[in-house]
Parts: sequence; structure tokens; C-alpha cells
Amino acid sequence: MSEKTPESCPEWETILHCYVDDELDAVHTIQFEQHLATCPQCTAALEGLKDMKRVVGRDGVKWKAPDEVRARIMTAISLEEARRQAQSPETRRRENAWWRGLQVFGQWSFIPSMAALAATLMLVLGNPQTNAPIQNELLASHVRSMLANHLVDVQTSDQHAVKPWFNGKIDFSPPVVDLAADGFPLIGGRVDYINGRVVAALVYRRHGHVINLFVWPGAKVERSETMHDGYNLVEWSGGGLVFWAVSDVSPPDLAAFRDHFSQAAGL
Repeated sequence: MSEKTPESCPEWETILHCYVDDELDAVHTIQFEQHLATCPQCTAALEGLKDMKRVVGRDGVKWKAPDEVRARIMTAISLEEARRQAQSPETRRRENAWWRGLQVFGQWSFIPSMAALAATLMLVLGNPQTNAPIQNELLASHVRSMLANHLVDVQTSDQHAVKPWFNGKIDFSPPVVDLAADGFPLIGGRVDYINGRVVAALVYRRHGHVINLFVWPGAKVERSETMHDGYNLVEWSGGGLVFWAVSDVSPPDLAAFRDHFSQAAGL
């Protein structure tokens, strides 16, 4: 333990600490593992952190916070990291001392003081982004569908072929419409797994960009438009179903897609 832990690339430091404790979502895990493949500096730092974690994890070395508290703190850390990435490098450097202290609390569950605990819980409880977990799942599925060459299970622009394909694969019937005339051609569909259940995923394109539309039964929700990790998401409902569209198209384009789909599907 007397040997200094190797340093990682500054821009990947926070991601590295979350990765070693298995706290990254699928999108950031893929991005960081791609970086690791070409960065010996971060690879060495990762091994150093794993060694440290093994030592800290021994019986009698630490007091472990409850899993629920730790999970909520790590969610807050992820949201805070997104905010920090939008800052200038100089601003991030000024925050490093405080930020590393918060990471230590989240990674290895130390409680350095009651003041630090209170400040962290205020950050968690006061955060308004209650949809963040499902947004993480949706975004991870969207990215994974393109990286894993599994964009569609049934590839056709014929809505009359896509809709019956779902029969027997899911326990509901999703509306399927072709919006080529509106600039959103249907590519096909697949089944996916979101929020603990099998859902339908309809795939459309907009000027070369992919739009994944996830559909499952659910209660009525208010329309919402959000941005998460650089991607745009819109949520709406109709006919006893909930819809989430995810894409890197512009917010106006994604909102137009929602409106055209709802009109064509009679929602």
C-alpha cells in the first residue's frame, strides 16, 4: 500500500473509479472499455485501483454503508459527472479535491463526517431527475442495438409484416406505421428488455440517424422531452401504451416524429 497508485488520464478519472466498482451504465462501460484497449496509462491505474479495493474490502478494514444509501449516492455522482463534463477544464480542476472525496465515499463507503453525509444526501434527495434509471436503460439499449449489429430482428419497411411478427413474442400488440412520407421511414422491429419486462422496439430513420421507439403497456403519462448523455428522448402515451423514442436527431425532429407517429397510429 506504500506504492503510489498509477495515474489515469484526467478526462477519464471519474469514469475509471466508477468502472472499478461496477457502477457504470452500459453506454459508459462500452466507451471506457474501448478507451482501455488503447491506453496503457488507464489500464495500469485500473489494476492499481483493483488492488486497493481488494485490500479495503477485507474484513475489519471498513464499515459498509447500506446498499440503498450507496446506490443513491452513486446515482447522484453520475448525474454530477454529466454536469462537470460541461464545465471548462479549469473549473473541473478547482473542484477535484471535493470531488475525489465524494468518490471515495461512493466507491468504498467511508463516512468521513456527518457533514459530508448530509451534503451528499441533500444532493441525492434534491435531484429532480426521477426518470434517470429508465433513461439509462433506454439509452443503453439504443446504443447497444447499433454497436452489436442487432438493430432489428425483422428488417422490412412493410408495416403489415412488422406488426404480425410480434405475435407470440410479446403480450401486447404495438401499433406499427410507416412514416416514409413524413421523412421517417420504417426499418423494422425487434424485441428488447426494458424496466424488467420484454418490450417492442420499432426502428425508424431520419436522414441516416436511427430512431428507436420502445413500446410497452402502461398508465397514461405526461408528454416529456429530455436530453440524456447527448441523446434526445421523448415520452408519451396512448391506447394503454407508453412510448419512448430515443435518437441523436435534433429535438424538433424527434418531437415531429412523435406527432406524426401518434397521428398515424390514431393515438
